Amino acid sequence: KLSLTLAMLAATAMGQTMCSQYDSASSPPYSVNQNLWGEYQGTGSQCAYVDKLSSSGASWHTEWTWSGGEGTVKSYSNSGVTFNKKLVSDVSSIPTSVEWKQDNTNVNADVAYDLFTAANVDHATSSGDYELMIWLARYGNIQPIGKQIATATVGGKSWEVWYGSTTQAGAEQRTYSFVSESPINSYSGDINAFFSYLTQNQGFPASSQYLINLQFGTEAFTGGPATFTVDNWTASVN
Repeated sequence: KLSLTLAMLAATAMGQTMCSQYDSASSPPYSVNQNLWGEYQGTGSQCAYVDKLSSSGASWHTEWTWSGGEGTVKSYSNSGVTFNKKLVSDVSSIPTSVEWKQDNTNVNADVAYDLFTAANVDHATSSGDYELMIWLARYGNIQPIGKQIATATVGGKSWEVWYGSTTQAGAEQRTYSFVSESPINSYSGDINAFFSYLTQNQGFPASSQYLINLQFGTEAFTGGPATFTVDNWTASVN
């Protein structure tokens, strides 16, 4: 009965079109999320389309056009994965792989992993005490939160390391962003290597921070029309 229910959920999710601000489709442990959280800072439109969604991964694409509110994020169309929350120091690996493409690169946008950690395991998953972003691509005249503080080699690749803080839900959120020097359209690696770097080199408190959220998608700022396509994405927390 359970397997039948999951199969029905997957069948419902596949082919689903999402155009409202917070539309979402789910086939545990994966979801695809529209997430137009900054849409009121500009004008435009965006829809996400589920191509395949199952317990083994997610495939989807999003079409968007945004103008106004230069330098502000209009959306983070993404796929997320659920997992048993644990202290970052207790995480042994975070294996992930993704294949993606973007048809129009003359835009202001990034393609990135987004992870949140918090001292409170029950913290809302929409923000955290710390945020880890891994930018596989940066298009146009945008930059991560804060300023560049280092250059690091993680997982055999070179990254700009940025750091800054913002106020989220009335509390400070510290953001570390790793930015690739050129687009990485096919990526396979262990995200835990980034936490290891931060723990060893930037004083990240891994023993007191729980990993509470893990997503991959695109932050759209301005430009378009553009289509961002994820052919396959998988991730897990061990």
